[in-house]
Amino acid sequence: MNKQILYFSASWCGPCKTLSPIMDQLHSEGVYIRKIDVDNDSIMATQYSVRNIPTLILVDNRGTELKRMSGVQTKDNIKNWYNG
Repeated sequence: MNKQILYFSASWCGPCKTLSPIMDQLHSEGVYIRKIDVDNDSIMATQYSVRNIPTLILVDNRGTELKRMSGVQTKDNIKNWYNG
Protein backbone atom coordinates (compact mmCIF):
# COMPACT_ATOMS: atom_id res chain seq x y z
CA MET A 1 0.00 0.00 0.00
CA ASN A 2 1.26 3.42 -0.89
CA LYS A 3 0.76 6.03 1.76
CA GLN A 4 1.58 9.66 2.20
CA ILE A 5 1.45 12.29 4.89
CA LEU A 6 -0.72 15.32 4.32
CA TYR A 7 1.01 18.09 6.26
CA PHE A 8 -1.45 20.91 7.00
CA SER A 9 0.26 24.16 7.96
CA ALA A 10 0.29 27.93 7.39
CA SER A 11 3.02 30.49 6.85
CA TRP A 12 1.99 32.48 9.96
CA CYS A 13 1.93 29.43 12.28
CA GLY A 14 4.84 29.31 14.76
CA PRO A 15 4.59 25.57 15.55
CA CYS A 16 4.43 24.88 11.79
CA LYS A 17 7.74 26.72 11.35
CA THR A 18 9.23 24.49 14.04
CA LEU A 19 7.90 21.32 12.40
CA SER A 20 8.80 22.24 8.82
CA PRO A 21 12.53 21.31 8.92
CA ILE A 22 11.64 17.94 10.49
CA MET A 23 9.18 17.28 7.67
CA ASP A 24 11.84 18.29 5.12
CA GLN A 25 14.26 15.77 6.67
CA LEU A 26 11.67 12.99 6.53
CA HIS A 27 10.91 13.86 2.91
CA SER A 28 14.62 13.65 2.05
CA GLU A 29 14.65 10.17 3.66
CA GLY A 30 11.93 8.94 1.32
CA VAL A 31 8.73 9.65 3.26
CA TYR A 32 6.18 11.05 0.81
CA ILE A 33 4.82 14.29 2.22
CA ARG A 34 2.33 16.68 0.66
CA LYS A 35 2.42 20.07 2.35
CA ILE A 36 -0.91 21.88 2.34
CA ASP A 37 -1.19 25.55 3.28
CA VAL A 38 -4.61 25.89 4.90
CA ASP A 39 -4.88 29.51 3.74
CA ASN A 40 -4.33 28.54 0.09
CA ASP A 41 -6.21 25.22 0.09
CA SER A 42 -9.17 25.54 2.42
CA ILE A 43 -11.02 22.85 0.42
CA MET A 44 -8.51 20.18 1.50
CA ALA A 45 -8.56 21.46 5.08
CA THR A 46 -12.36 21.23 5.09
CA GLN A 47 -12.37 17.83 3.38
CA TYR A 48 -10.19 16.38 6.15
CA SER A 49 -11.84 18.44 8.95
CA VAL A 50 -8.55 20.06 9.97
CA ARG A 51 -9.19 22.41 12.88
CA ASN A 52 -5.69 22.79 14.32
CA ILE A 53 -2.32 23.22 12.69
CA PRO A 54 0.11 21.72 12.29
CA THR A 55 -1.81 18.52 11.58
CA LEU A 56 -0.40 15.41 9.94
CA ILE A 57 -2.82 13.00 8.31
CA LEU A 58 -1.65 9.64 6.98
CA VAL A 59 -3.64 8.65 3.90
CA ASP A 60 -3.60 5.70 1.54
CA ASN A 61 -3.27 5.96 -2.24
CA ARG A 62 -7.01 6.74 -2.53
CA GLY A 63 -6.79 9.61 -0.03
CA THR A 64 -8.58 7.68 2.72
CA GLU A 65 -7.49 8.84 6.16
CA LEU A 66 -5.69 6.14 8.14
CA LYS A 67 -4.73 8.20 11.20
CA ARG A 68 -3.74 11.70 12.27
CA MET A 69 -1.68 13.65 14.77
CA SER A 70 -1.53 17.33 15.63
CA GLY A 71 1.07 19.64 17.07
CA VAL A 72 4.85 19.67 16.92
CA GLN A 73 6.31 16.16 16.99
CA THR A 74 9.81 14.72 17.01
CA LYS A 75 11.20 13.13 13.89
CA ASP A 76 11.24 9.70 15.61
CA ASN A 77 7.62 10.09 16.72
CA ILE A 78 6.53 10.83 13.16
CA LYS A 79 8.59 7.95 11.70
CA ASN A 80 7.12 5.48 14.21
CA TRP A 81 3.62 6.80 13.55
CA TYR A 82 4.16 6.58 9.78
CA ASN A 83 5.60 3.06 9.88
CA GLY A 84 3.37 1.72 12.68
